[in-house]
Amino acid sequence: MTQDQVVIVGLIGATMAMFLWGRWRHDMVALGALIACVVLGLVEPQAVFCGFGHPAVITVACVLILSYGLQTTGAVDALAQRILPKRAGPTLSIVALTGLAAVLSGFMNNVGALALLMPVAIQMSGKQGLPPGKLLMPLAFGSILGGTTTLIGTPPNLIVSGFRAESGAEGFAMFDFSPVGLVITVVGVLFVGLIGWRLVPMRKQSDAEGFDTGTYLSEVRILEDSKAVGRTLREVEHDLDEADAQIVGMVRHDLHLSAPNPGRILRAGDILIIEAEPESLASALSSLGLKLEEEVPVDRKDEPSEGEADQAEKGTGGEEGSAEESKGRKAESGEVVIRELVAMPRGVLVGRSATDIDLRSRYGINLLAVSRHGRRSVKRLRSTAVQAGDVLLVQGTPAALSGFAAEFGCLPLAVREIRVPRKGQALTATLVMAAAIGVAALGLLPAAVSFAAGALAFVAIGVIPVRSIYDAVDWPVVVLLGAMLPVADAMKSTGAADMIARFLLEYVAQGEAVVGLAVILMATMVLTDFMNNAATAAVMCPIAIGTAAQLGVNADSFLMAVAIGASCAFLTPVGHQNNTLILGPGGFGFGDYWRMGLPTDILVVCIGVPMLLWVWPL
Repeated sequence: MTQDQVVIVGLIGATMAMFLWGRWRHDMVALGALIACVVLGLVEPQAVFCGFGHPAVITVACVLILSYGLQTTGAVDALAQRILPKRAGPTLSIVALTGLAAVLSGFMNNVGALALLMPVAIQMSGKQGLPPGKLLMPLAFGSILGGTTTLIGTPPNLIVSGFRAESGAEGFAMFDFSPVGLVITVVGVLFVGLIGWRLVPMRKQSDAEGFDTGTYLSEVRILEDSKAVGRTLREVEHDLDEADAQIVGMVRHDLHLSAPNPGRILRAGDILIIEAEPESLASALSSLGLKLEEEVPVDRKDEPSEGEADQAEKGTGGEEGSAEESKGRKAESGEVVIRELVAMPRGVLVGRSATDIDLRSRYGINLLAVSRHGRRSVKRLRSTAVQAGDVLLVQGTPAALSGFAAEFGCLPLAVREIRVPRKGQALTATLVMAAAIGVAALGLLPAAVSFAAGALAFVAIGVIPVRSIYDAVDWPVVVLLGAMLPVADAMKSTGAADMIARFLLEYVAQGEAVVGLAVILMATMVLTDFMNNAATAAVMCPIAIGTAAQLGVNADSFLMAVAIGASCAFLTPVGHQNNTLILGPGGFGFGDYWRMGLPTDILVVCIGVPMLLWVWPL
């Protein structure tokens, strides 16, 4: 091994270890690896950012924009309403739902397809009397499988096509992936819908009832001798924090305030609605001299007169409190609902707490509970950093909750949000998307140019507002791809990819091309279960090309094996964003995925290898 080969192999190994560790985001790790390659002399400084202009990167960004347009116009909602059966048993319902997810994932971002259909799956599970996980895991797997069918179905396909173009041949066309991917998808969907969902472990339903909020919500009255009298709500909340409790509302003069202003002055007779775990309730009450509402004698519940109330409000902060209360009567007296929101993997809420974003004061929303892997806790709830896949139980007006979900990238679960697009907008978006796909499929324009034109058309005709177009792009994925492509090229230029290929041939495949193809497929599948699928494709493509060259066979078979393997992440919740997204709503643990995932992986290998040999002969 040369010095450069040792360095690049060590760097790739360290990068993969960082991906697996998960301490830093994938895009940050990839960017660090790219910079390290430049410092170590493996990548020329003038070529360091050439990956960001790669057609695969441009195509991924444009497809995300087009997918966003299909979501916001309600085009997919209309399709789901027409295709999914209204009255059917669990098996037929799961097959139809999973099949629809697979079809959508072939032509739009598979994370977006899953996000659109998750509320449908939650509602369907209730009608079928099944835990949500029984439908969510098949839905996630179907959306992943569907991405293998077209060039734009998933980022690994675009990366594989880019490596083929760099090796001297043309990049793969739109439907070159379909013969193999379609067979794998159809068989996979049938397996998941007929048999696989029965292997999904029964987990407690992660819905509003699963949070059991009634048990932990208590009404307490502020008595005349209470320590809370004359203090602001913010000061009382600080004391209650010590008892692991929080205020989720208050009642004054029969007016229920769902998100009272932190500066409001508390008075005798006010009723606070607090949330605490049972073992913390006594401490919360005694710390401020509060009394459970049901234990307060009837004669102590008399409210102060309006005159006494107005007089008590005067003084320090009185004008502000009076103004805020007047404002609150208008804004807070409307309909208040409790909904579930799941934190999307790329949402800006991930890693931040309710306190960090001033959830109550800025948005008028209460965070009632967080379900992580199906477990509920309100210990220091407002200071708990949200993780991808967490289910948040929030309370507020429908408008406030909808605005918050849109701004922070959360998906409503318990209540399906109905989008009402302008007349004809859904049809227009569908036609533009079909035109972009058709132009690319016929080879009239390169895929990157065709989909860029489609994204521009979405903005020009008003399908996507200009202010929202950049919000539709998953920038961490773009940075990951742009950074890893030059790193992968360094593996090829240093000869490290050929060295690894020779090792696989001599010690694993022992010179057998068919065995080598299976090894590449399985190795890619194992890696993608623990690291980002785009990164896996970027690492494995040079190895696949090198292996084919050593065997003297068609490299297309091996590149297609990488494309299939990089998409099939079924064993862990971290291998694919869709697996992460269902973690909280399904109440799953890390070890729950392999039960249906392992048979699905075996099925993919058993079908994928013969299909690759038939469609892309060696």
